[in-house]
Amino acid sequence: MDQDYDNWNIQKKELSKAERVYFHKGDVWFASIGKNIGDEEDGKNSTFERPLLILRKFNNNVFLGVPLTSQDKEGKYYFKLKSFIGSTAILSQVRLFDAKRLLRLMGKVENEELKEIKIKLGKIV
Repeated sequence: MDQDYDNWNIQKKELSKAERVYFHKGDVWFASIGKNIGDEEDGKNSTFERPLLILRKFNNNVFLGVPLTSQDKEGKYYFKLKSFIGSTAILSQVRLFDAKRLLRLMGKVENEELKEIKIKLGKIV
Protein backbone atom coordinates (compact mmCIF):
# COMPACT_ATOMS: atom_id res chain seq x y z
CA MET A 1 0.00 0.00 0.00
CA ASP A 2 2.77 2.48 0.91
CA GLN A 3 4.49 1.59 -2.38
CA ASP A 4 1.39 2.81 -4.24
CA TYR A 5 1.74 6.23 -2.60
CA ASP A 6 5.48 6.30 -3.40
CA ASN A 7 4.79 5.42 -7.04
CA TRP A 8 2.04 8.03 -7.23
CA ASN A 9 4.42 10.66 -5.86
CA ILE A 10 6.89 9.84 -8.66
CA GLN A 11 4.11 10.05 -11.25
CA LYS A 12 2.86 13.34 -9.78
CA LYS A 13 6.33 14.90 -10.10
CA GLU A 14 6.34 13.96 -13.79
CA LEU A 15 2.83 15.38 -14.29
CA SER A 16 3.90 18.72 -12.82
CA LYS A 17 6.34 19.07 -15.75
CA ALA A 18 3.75 18.13 -18.39
CA GLU A 19 2.49 20.60 -20.94
CA ARG A 20 -1.17 21.48 -20.76
CA VAL A 21 -3.50 20.14 -23.41
CA TYR A 22 -6.54 21.74 -24.99
CA PHE A 23 -9.83 20.50 -23.58
CA HIS A 24 -13.51 21.43 -23.68
CA LYS A 25 -16.65 21.05 -21.62
CA GLY A 26 -18.16 17.63 -22.30
CA ASP A 27 -14.86 15.96 -23.21
CA VAL A 28 -14.06 12.57 -21.75
CA TRP A 29 -10.34 12.06 -21.10
CA PHE A 30 -8.19 9.46 -19.49
CA ALA A 31 -6.58 11.41 -16.65
CA SER A 32 -3.99 10.63 -14.03
CA ILE A 33 -6.04 11.17 -10.87
CA GLY A 34 -3.68 9.40 -8.49
CA LYS A 35 -3.64 7.22 -5.44
CA ASN A 36 -6.12 8.80 -3.08
CA ILE A 37 -7.20 8.35 0.52
CA GLY A 38 -10.06 6.27 1.92
CA ASP A 39 -13.10 6.08 -0.34
CA GLU A 40 -11.88 8.69 -2.80
CA GLU A 41 -11.74 7.28 -6.32
CA ASP A 42 -8.27 6.08 -7.37
CA GLY A 43 -6.67 5.86 -10.75
CA LYS A 44 -5.44 2.52 -12.05
CA ASN A 45 -2.24 1.05 -13.51
CA SER A 46 1.21 2.68 -13.47
CA THR A 47 -0.11 6.12 -14.47
CA PHE A 48 -2.97 6.03 -11.92
CA GLU A 49 -5.47 6.87 -14.64
CA ARG A 50 -9.23 6.86 -14.88
CA PRO A 51 -11.70 8.32 -17.36
CA LEU A 52 -12.95 11.80 -16.44
CA LEU A 53 -15.83 13.83 -17.80
CA ILE A 54 -15.17 17.57 -17.97
CA LEU A 55 -18.23 19.32 -16.58
CA ARG A 56 -17.03 22.92 -16.62
CA LYS A 57 -13.91 24.63 -17.94
CA PHE A 58 -12.85 27.56 -15.74
CA ASN A 59 -9.81 28.50 -17.81
CA ASN A 60 -7.09 26.75 -19.84
CA ASN A 61 -5.58 25.29 -16.67
CA VAL A 62 -8.39 23.96 -14.47
CA PHE A 63 -11.78 22.33 -14.80
CA LEU A 64 -14.51 20.71 -12.77
CA GLY A 65 -14.54 17.02 -13.56
CA VAL A 66 -16.21 13.80 -12.50
CA PRO A 67 -14.54 10.37 -12.58
CA LEU A 68 -16.18 7.56 -14.54
CA THR A 69 -16.43 3.87 -13.72
CA SER A 70 -17.23 0.84 -15.84
CA GLN A 71 -19.16 -0.68 -12.94
CA ASP A 72 -22.92 -0.60 -13.33
CA LYS A 73 -24.03 1.59 -10.41
CA GLU A 74 -27.36 3.21 -9.66
CA GLY A 75 -28.64 5.76 -7.19
CA LYS A 76 -28.63 9.48 -6.64
CA TYR A 77 -24.81 9.68 -6.69
CA TYR A 78 -24.44 8.03 -10.11
CA PHE A 79 -25.35 8.83 -13.69
CA LYS A 80 -25.23 6.22 -16.46
CA LEU A 81 -23.88 7.78 -19.62
CA LYS A 82 -25.67 7.18 -22.89
CA SER A 83 -22.80 8.60 -24.94
CA PHE A 84 -20.32 6.13 -23.43
CA ILE A 85 -22.18 2.87 -23.02
CA GLY A 86 -20.87 0.97 -20.03
CA SER A 87 -19.69 4.11 -18.23
CA THR A 88 -21.18 5.65 -15.12
CA ALA A 89 -20.31 9.08 -13.72
CA ILE A 90 -19.54 9.01 -9.98
CA LEU A 91 -21.25 12.28 -9.03
CA SER A 92 -20.14 12.14 -5.39
CA GLN A 93 -16.50 12.43 -6.58
CA VAL A 94 -16.83 15.68 -8.57
CA ARG A 95 -13.89 18.01 -7.99
CA LEU A 96 -11.42 20.49 -9.45
CA PHE A 97 -8.64 19.08 -11.66
CA ASP A 98 -5.61 20.62 -13.33
CA ALA A 99 -5.28 20.10 -17.08
CA LYS A 100 -1.78 18.65 -16.59
CA ARG A 101 -3.50 15.46 -15.40
CA LEU A 102 -5.12 14.88 -18.81
CA LEU A 103 -3.48 12.06 -20.76
CA ARG A 104 -5.57 11.25 -23.85
CA LEU A 105 -8.94 12.22 -25.25
CA MET A 106 -11.56 9.46 -25.46
CA GLY A 107 -14.52 11.37 -26.90
CA LYS A 108 -17.31 13.75 -26.04
CA VAL A 109 -20.66 13.68 -24.23
CA GLU A 110 -23.61 15.33 -25.97
CA ASN A 111 -24.77 18.70 -24.59
CA GLU A 112 -28.23 17.37 -23.66
CA GLU A 113 -26.69 14.60 -21.58
CA LEU A 114 -24.33 17.08 -19.93
CA LYS A 115 -27.36 19.17 -18.94
CA GLU A 116 -29.00 16.08 -17.37
CA ILE A 117 -25.86 15.41 -15.33
CA LYS A 118 -25.73 19.00 -14.08
CA ILE A 119 -29.41 18.82 -13.03
CA LYS A 120 -28.75 15.61 -11.10
CA LEU A 121 -25.65 17.15 -9.50
CA GLY A 122 -27.70 20.18 -8.43
CA LYS A 123 -30.06 17.88 -6.52
CA ILE A 124 -27.28 16.38 -4.40
CA VAL A 125 -25.34 19.54 -3.54
